[in-house]
Amino acid sequence: MKKIICTLCLVISTLCVMAQESKVVNLQFETRMDYQREYLDGDAVKSNSGFKGKYLNVILNGTINDHWSYSYRQRLNKAHADQSFFDATDWIHLTYRLNDNWSFNGGKQVVGIGGYEYDRAPIDLYFCSEYWNNIPCYQLGVSTTFTTNKGNDSFLAQICESPFNFKNEDLYAYNLMWYGTHGWYNSMWSVNAQEYAPGKFIYYLALGNEFRFGDATLQLDFMNRATDGHAFFFKDFSVMGELSYTIGKKFNVFGRMSYDVNKTHSTGDMCVMPGTELTRLGAGVEFYPLPEGNRNLRFHLAACHSFGKNGNPEGTMQDEQTFADMGVKLKLDILALTKKIFK
Repeated sequence: MKKIICTLCLVISTLCVMAQESKVVNLQFETRMDYQREYLDGDAVKSNSGFKGKYLNVILNGTINDHWSYSYRQRLNKAHADQSFFDATDWIHLTYRLNDNWSFNGGKQVVGIGGYEYDRAPIDLYFCSEYWNNIPCYQLGVSTTFTTNKGNDSFLAQICESPFNFKNEDLYAYNLMWYGTHGWYNSMWSVNAQEYAPGKFIYYLALGNEFRFGDATLQLDFMNRATDGHAFFFKDFSVMGELSYTIGKKFNVFGRMSYDVNKTHSTGDMCVMPGTELTRLGAGVEFYPLPEGNRNLRFHLAACHSFGKNGNPEGTMQDEQTFADMGVKLKLDILALTKKIFK
């Protein structure tokens, strides 16, 4: 750990020098610390209650020139098995932008699955669906993106390691996505073929929808899952929704729900197990105290309740489970802060 800290300090010092002359480097640090309580059938779950350090991230990105850019995010508090630090790397990838329409990306990246709950950074979520809690969403792969001339629509094609390649069996995922921005309506849709065993696939249709009406925003996701030999629609699926309302520049209030169900007998869905039918309802408030719409400091208070049956006894969500959470998120632009200190 001492070696890691010393290395990071050396890297940060070097980047600070580079940043004086160039805009190639953007270095950010973010963390979230919470106090939480969990109850199961009215009894306190002490192993998941108390003060928790949830996230400790370093983010490094930049544009090298008109064609090349890069992005890197490292979780400093995430377990890694091989001592290489790479298991705790969310993403590290290089992007080549050919022109205004085409770009190509390679490295460890987000698996291209539709939905707004799935797309949001974990540090900005307080409670989620059973599917979200079980999907390994960062994998090595390559992708290409085509953006229309107006810039309102982008289409992504991706080949990457399967999220379910737990035993290093050389499994792959094939993903197609549509990102749309059309005034009051935005979209994140995908079709996916995820290999969960050699030659065996689970197929997704993921429809992420966002509706904006003034200060109110509704996000509504539908994800349908199926393996070979099973009816495709409405046997294994999840619905996630959030309605939020911004009050001035300081407050955001929201209500969230999720519904996960798997009425099949297939072992192919490793995120929502057969026999699952779970509902989660919750709400929360966020407060941003800094002036001029600065959202680098945030306080939150949130609570939720889940009920139903989880086919996975070790699953994150359980019947008659109540969870309450309060905490603070801090995000710092390290290089900009360093410049101010040593100016």
